[in-house]
Amino acid sequence: MVSANKEMVVHCFDTLLAHYNSTEAPPPAFDQAQHPLFVTWKKVVNGGDPRLRGGIGTLEARSLINGLKDYALTNALRDRRFPPIQVNELPLLECTVSLLTDYETANHYLDWEIEKHGIIIEFSDPVYNTRCSATYLPEVAVNEGWTKTEAVDSLIRKAGYNGPITDELRMQIQLTRYQSTLFTMHYSEYVSYVKERRGEAPILAAKSPNY
Repeated sequence: MVSANKEMVVHCFDTLLAHYNSTEAPPPAFDQAQHPLFVTWKKVVNGGDPRLRGGIGTLEARSLINGLKDYALTNALRDRRFPPIQVNELPLLECTVSLLTDYETANHYLDWEIEKHGIIIEFSDPVYNTRCSATYLPEVAVNEGWTKTEAVDSLIRKAGYNGPITDELRMQIQLTRYQSTLFTMHYSEYVSYVKERRGEAPILAAKSPNY
């Protein structure tokens, strides 16, 4: 099994830096493979808890090299929940790569473990009869301090459902649980790592982002 590692996060930072510099990113230092994946950008301000700045991924297997490159840029520049990341935010960024594994169909909406499992829910909107779905990575529920029911209810809202959340609706949910490996690195760690491995620190030539 392929696990998330430091070189994958380095590839994400390389990709974003190359975008700002209008150059090509260096070749990644990990082997090609196919995997479901997520890239998450967070911003650390004044030593506080990292705040989400962009996070999108795919539940289907994708080429790691191209997938990480695509989602690194999509999350930084085109996550509709946030304005595009500015160049001056780069030193404050933290990047996490998550590779998803061990998909299992749950018996019911509570058939999963907090911190161990990420969850995918699917259900039918009882008013509009439309199909709704959404996912949370394994670390989300524990980071938010949620119970299983609170996590599922939040995910129902994330899926776009605005009606009353009832036990009947919860019991209709088709839930898939999964696990993940992840690796997180702050920009300062990236700079130190690149300087050690390549002999010089990464250079940010751009003065403003080029979207």
